[in-house]
Amino acid sequence: MKQKEGIVIYENLYSTYKNLGLPVDTISESKDFTINDLARIHREFPFRSSVFRPSYFSFVFVKNAHGKYTTDDLTFDTVPGTIYFTNPGHHKAFEWFDMKELYLITLSESFLKENVHPEIFEEFPFLLAETVRPRTLDPDTFAEFEKLYLQIDKEYQGTSPYRTRIIGNLFVVILLKIKAYFWSDYNPIYEGNRSSQIVKTFKENLEKHFRDLADGREQSLFQVQDYARLQSLNANYLSNVIKSKTGKSISAWIADKTIAEAKSLLKNSAISIKQVAFQLGFSESNHFSNYFKKHTNLTPNAFRKG
Repeated sequence: MKQKEGIVIYENLYSTYKNLGLPVDTISESKDFTINDLARIHREFPFRSSVFRPSYFSFVFVKNAHGKYTTDDLTFDTVPGTIYFTNPGHHKAFEWFDMKELYLITLSESFLKENVHPEIFEEFPFLLAETVRPRTLDPDTFAEFEKLYLQIDKEYQGTSPYRTRIIGNLFVVILLKIKAYFWSDYNPIYEGNRSSQIVKTFKENLEKHFRDLADGREQSLFQVQDYARLQSLNANYLSNVIKSKTGKSISAWIADKTIAEAKSLLKNSAISIKQVAFQLGFSESNHFSNYFKKHTNLTPNAFRKG
């Protein structure tokens, strides 16, 4: 858990639920991936959470429960058959009136990049959407998702040496189904006010810049002023919007993105650490190694071997 300027940011589900006063004996402390049937955790109703900011993605599959959830200034009903997801950085709160079966998957960006799809946001751009409205599906359509998340839960509880890889591939199918059923008619004009559009554009520019680094079209990491220039904004104004809307500074977004890309390259490619450093915009491999260790407590070589 981090607290900056009065904003509480939870790094994983364990930290979130522990600080909300919920049982955590069945929740993994992993920051990368968890799956839980929340009906085994929520035992008293009604339950209303305080407002918090998660630094992870959440995918919620409501088979049999009733409640509400809030993201920033929007509140939605959750009823049987509802599926929704939220991305990092937003104010969140939830309320449950009753619950019989509801599965929650949480993932970090690093997990998505390493195990689901190396170009996750290019393949699934809706993951960057500032506001994502839930959908309530008919029983037959919901059952298609249910088979997938139950299989993920089975693999998660298992001991297969291919466990993470299997989970990653199953989650690709979930994302493809979400893309097909939910966002074929996605229109960003409904995402809200000017600040929301600025945040969404910043996230898109962040993704594009790292693709340009990978393709050799850029040679150095963008700084705050570079992202401000892309939107014809004052750098301080952009910084204030990003911080107020997401709870994270632009430098934190850049650092998190750099580490996620570095982890993906170290795990999914055989290129040298020097090449990884160069591809991410570092002129010296030692600078990259120090940067990586500062943010992960591991050297790039130790992470690659782990």
